[in-house]
Amino acid sequence: MSKFSLVPAALALALLVLPDARAASDADLAEIREQIRQLKENYESRIRALEQRLKEAEAAKSAAAPISAPIVSAPSTPSTGSGISAFNPAISAVLQGRYANLSQDPNKFAISGFAPGGEIGPGRRGLSLAESELAIFANVDDKFAGNLIVSLSPENTVSVEEAYGIFTAAPYGLVPKFGRFFSGLGYMNEQHQHVWDFIDAPLAYQAFLGGQYGNDGLQVKWVAPIEQFLELGAEIGNGDNFPGSARNKNGVGSGVVYAHTGGDIGASHSWRAGLSYVQTRAQDRDYSLIDLAGNDAQVGFNGKSHLAIADFVWKYAPNGNPLYTNFKVQGEYFWRREHGDFTYDVDGALGLTNTSAYTARQSGWYLQGVYQFMSYWRVGGRYDRLDPGHVDYGTNAAFLNAPAFHPERYTLMVDYSPSEFSRIRLQWGQSKTQPGVTDNQLFVQYILSLGAHGAHKF
Repeated sequence: MSKFSLVPAALALALLVLPDARAASDADLAEIREQIRQLKENYESRIRALEQRLKEAEAAKSAAAPISAPIVSAPSTPSTGSGISAFNPAISAVLQGRYANLSQDPNKFAISGFAPGGEIGPGRRGLSLAESELAIFANVDDKFAGNLIVSLSPENTVSVEEAYGIFTAAPYGLVPKFGRFFSGLGYMNEQHQHVWDFIDAPLAYQAFLGGQYGNDGLQVKWVAPIEQFLELGAEIGNGDNFPGSARNKNGVGSGVVYAHTGGDIGASHSWRAGLSYVQTRAQDRDYSLIDLAGNDAQVGFNGKSHLAIADFVWKYAPNGNPLYTNFKVQGEYFWRREHGDFTYDVDGALGLTNTSAYTARQSGWYLQGVYQFMSYWRVGGRYDRLDPGHVDYGTNAAFLNAPAFHPERYTLMVDYSPSEFSRIRLQWGQSKTQPGVTDNQLFVQYILSLGAHGAHKF
């Protein structure tokens, strides 16, 4: 909406609420003019701020379609021309809860053949509060904006999920982001959990990224000024998050590069595809592994990890209107290579400590579809599968057997969303992440969004 269309509306509002000007004295007329002037200044100031926020959101989110920025509600009474309320932070919260019925003990969850890391598994049984979020976003000045998202866990712990600044005045369409943020690699990684189409992350995200990959560092994105959507991005970070680990060293611990492209096909179809690459280093990445003798041995990896991801999304909405019906197909393929030193019996508990060269090439993928068959209602299905690939333990092959099991999972869901701010979901899954173990899973989830929320990514 342009500022020229808001000013007449403001004038009409002022004339409606003020006394009849035809019978007013000179003093009354002067007061009316002054209030109209204040209304005009206030709205013009707010419009300038919102236009700047819209420009920043379009660049920062790099969406193929325009993104609506959070809008701060207008003040109930006219204020001075400073328009300070337009610069108040946009504050929002996401509340989640769930019920989980699991046929297997979640405390014994593991993905056979893959090193554990991050936040993986189905979570606890029974009724529980799920992760809640508190977000604050605002322009800092004409050159910077900031975003803070705090995670509140069911165990009553608080953690910083994202805390970053955006330099909004960079030239040539560049969008630098600095601080803590979810990496732009792949398709799902940059999305927050409450936006996902299923209650949990695909197995590939859990096995290769520990659920979701975050960075403390610097990100730069660039969207090409062409008709087809083309986004290039690069990141450097400390590399603390899985598959890396914390290092007591100076310099950069991880690097990420990616390219995404997409567009529309006619009025009803749109798509996006991308390639991503991550390189990081693990130091003393220790975990337990059952050896050939049946012992629960402590093992450790020190070396480099390389991960490549290919992603694709296709969306259908009749004549571009997703309100009543729409359909989305989404898939990602992961391929990882790790090499370095692998130590068996790290803690010496078995008296067999041995370090040898190690290489592993593993892969995984998922494919899911979600169909909104009528207003408010959606159904979806997902299939996950991991390939243990080729693992060479070197001389540690005397103690450890190379993995051969292929973890997989089937998932179905139905959800009801009476508005974009609330959702209730029922999800069933059958998870086979360990040989001879089948976990039948049933979840009920609610998601409630409070406050100002910008549009989600494509």
